[in-house]
Amino acid sequence: MPEIENHPHAVIVMGVSGSGKTSIAEKLAELLGVGFVEGDRLHPASNVEKMSKGIPLTDDDRMPWLDLIGDAMKASIASGQGIVVSCSALKRIYRDRLRNAVGGNLFFVYLSGSRELLTRRMGERKGHFMPLSLLESQLATLEVPTGEAGVVTVDIDDTIDGIVATALRDLRKLLA
Repeated sequence: MPEIENHPHAVIVMGVSGSGKTSIAEKLAELLGVGFVEGDRLHPASNVEKMSKGIPLTDDDRMPWLDLIGDAMKASIASGQGIVVSCSALKRIYRDRLRNAVGGNLFFVYLSGSRELLTRRMGERKGHFMPLSLLESQLATLEVPTGEAGVVTVDIDDTIDGIVATALRDLRKLLA
């Protein structure tokens, strides 16, 4: 994907818990030859503790975390490097905050899937701090990014390679 590889861009792989953000973002970063940041690792300990206890995060909890993600993307682009980040980015105000952090030089890959598929995937995970009980809260919070500029939507009912191939194809269309 020369347009992304020759010009530093940020890509956020977004969606609710269980959608495969980390796996898809890692593979996408590898194929693009850019850095990868696991957004969950930037959460303050207080956020992780809340989620571990099944307590949904508030906007006030999320804003400092989103700013850390924005700073990481901005630094990467400023150094001439592209970056792929996994981040739920559930609300438009969150996505707009992230866009503002990088001057709009940002694309989103929204991973979309059925409640049943997400529930099954979350139930199969081991050692993740996010309990299945928070899926409903995330689904209720999610503002689907339909119609937003710079967003591609990919159905997650496929293999990792299939999802990544679709994401790359659709990102190329945005840059054409």
